[in-house]
Amino acid sequence: MERLDRQSWVDAGLAALAQGGLAAVRVELLAKRLSVTKGSFYWHFPGREALLAAMLEVWEQRQTGAVIAAVEAAGGPPEERLARLSAALSGLDLRLEAAMRGWGAADAQVRAALGRADARRCAYLQGLIESAGVPPEPARARARLVYFALIGEIASGAEDWLAPHQAAMALNAPMLLRWP
Repeated sequence: MERLDRQSWVDAGLAALAQGGLAAVRVELLAKRLSVTKGSFYWHFPGREALLAAMLEVWEQRQTGAVIAAVEAAGGPPEERLARLSAALSGLDLRLEAAMRGWGAADAQVRAALGRADARRCAYLQGLIESAGVPPEPARARARLVYFALIGEIASGAEDWLAPHQAAMALNAPMLLRWP
C-alpha cells in the first residue's frame, strides 16, 4: 500500500467533514477511503487532534485567505471584484462551510477560527464596498447583511441556493456599491 503525504490526509479529512460531519473524520475511515493503512496516518500525525488542527488551518486559508487573494490579484473596480467574489463561491465546497459551523458549535477552537474567518470576510467585503465610495458605517452594515445572509443560505442545507444567490448579488451589486 502506498503512503500518502500529509496534505492528502488533510484533504481527505476535509472531504469527510463536508460529507458526514465531524464523526466521519476518523482515522480508520479515512485510511479505508484512501486505500492505505493507518500507519500512513501516524507517519504524519501523532493523533486525530493533530489532523483536526491541520484541517482547521487549511480550511481557514482555502476558504478565506486564498479567495480574497485571488479576487484582489485580478484587481479592477469594486463591481468587478464583487462579481469575482460571488463567482468564487462556486469553486468552494460550501458543505464544508456548514460542517465547520456544526463543528464549531461544540469546539471553542473551531468557534474562534470561525470568528476570525467571519471577521476577515466581513472586513474584506466592507473594504470592497468602501472602495466604491460608501462611508464606513453603511459599508459595514451592508457587508454584514450580505455576508450573514450567505451564511444563512449555506446553513439552510438547500441544494440549489448558489445560482439564485449569485443572481441576487448581480442584481443588488449596484445598491451595495452606490452612495447615497
